[in-house]
Amino acid sequence: MNDAVSIAAAVRAGKLSAVEVTQAALAKIAARDRELNCFTAVIAETALADAARIDSEIAQGNNPGALAGVPFAAKNLYDIAGLTTLAGAKINAENPPATQDATAVAKLKQAGAVLVGALNMDEYAYGFVTENAHYGATHNPHDLQRVAGGSSGGSAAAVAAGLVPLTLGSDTNGSIRVPAAFCGIFGLKPTYGRLSRAGVALFSSSFDHVGPFGRSVRDIATTFDLLQGEDDRDPVCTKRSPELCLPQLNRDISGIRIAIAGDYFVKGAEPEALAAVERVARALDVNEYVTIPEAHRARAAAFIITASEGANLHFEKLRSRPQDFDYATRDRFLAGALIPSQWYLQAQRFRRWYRDRIREIFQNVDIILAPTTPITAPLIGQQTMIVDGQEILVRPHLGLFTQPLSFIGLPVLSVPIQRSNALPLGVQIIAAPYNEALILKVASVLEAKSIVSALVV
Repeated sequence: MNDAVSIAAAVRAGKLSAVEVTQAALAKIAARDRELNCFTAVIAETALADAARIDSEIAQGNNPGALAGVPFAAKNLYDIAGLTTLAGAKINAENPPATQDATAVAKLKQAGAVLVGALNMDEYAYGFVTENAHYGATHNPHDLQRVAGGSSGGSAAAVAAGLVPLTLGSDTNGSIRVPAAFCGIFGLKPTYGRLSRAGVALFSSSFDHVGPFGRSVRDIATTFDLLQGEDDRDPVCTKRSPELCLPQLNRDISGIRIAIAGDYFVKGAEPEALAAVERVARALDVNEYVTIPEAHRARAAAFIITASEGANLHFEKLRSRPQDFDYATRDRFLAGALIPSQWYLQAQRFRRWYRDRIREIFQNVDIILAPTTPITAPLIGQQTMIVDGQEILVRPHLGLFTQPLSFIGLPVLSVPIQRSNALPLGVQIIAAPYNEALILKVASVLEAKSIVSALVV
């Protein structure tokens, strides 16, 4: 009983108590997190008190919610009342504690989930490896010598290690999908603006998404449904009626048009990453390819916009306290601060053109499949990797296949591919905006066929 929905059902039925489940999670964290370094804060006393309240509600005949007694944790850029919101930064440790939970955290708590702590990440979410200069590297549970991915590395590793069944992360250029793939779990980047970012420290406002990690499609669908809804605290959060995904997981994909991303999404991947996509395609009886035009330009434009917006957000601290940044983050922000405004504006103009071309593709297909990462998780400290016969830098290129999709806010789920005695790999299931239900429906079919499943160790 590792998945969140099953745990909640057992708690509501009185087969388990929320306190027992929370105590078990805290014991796992105490036993394993020293080697993994997923957590930057554990709030055991508060968590046990919240769990006791849930048990009291059940004893009184009340239903505390769809996630009753389920332990969860949040990337440390989410506000958690009583904790300082670090966003992976040394500078932020000097700030006072948050006085209010981020909207996403509050919604899960309202559904009965029990928050147990905050999770490690790349500084200011600018990275793909979670090798944090201030708080240490998060280790991949499948091989402690390897990265967990980033920037939501703590979030992914905590689920993959079985410390908690659910976590919250954020995705700018791939920061949910890359660690989900490396750690062998499910990670959803919803449509841009679909979920509230209120109470979340931003990296690049026009790119940032929040989303869940989980061990099953049902867990992801349940959590996503609970997180939906407009929020006046986040002006980007769309005023759109929630479309609940969980009731649509009926595994009927007849009529759903599915294709494989070719060209750019084939050239830069190692054979095993392409084999993972082919395995998914065979299971779905898919052999059609589509070309996403100018994906390489979309990635270049994404670099320009995110670097510029991130540098602008942190400009005063870059001027006054450059020595207190992770040097890699600082140098990328400084480079972003030097980008000419003409480049930024041209990147935004290209963004509109690219969005229109992708809309044309989705007139003919409903779902696109692509690798999540070009390789399996690299070693901690590894500087370069070989992709398509060329030696390239690790950090900027792990988002090779995720950035062109974040660029226009498409919803994407990274699903973990079953691989015996091998490091995890992920495949992206991509749809047009607001079509998360289609994505999750396809993923549930793959899960039923045992093509995808979370690799918890």
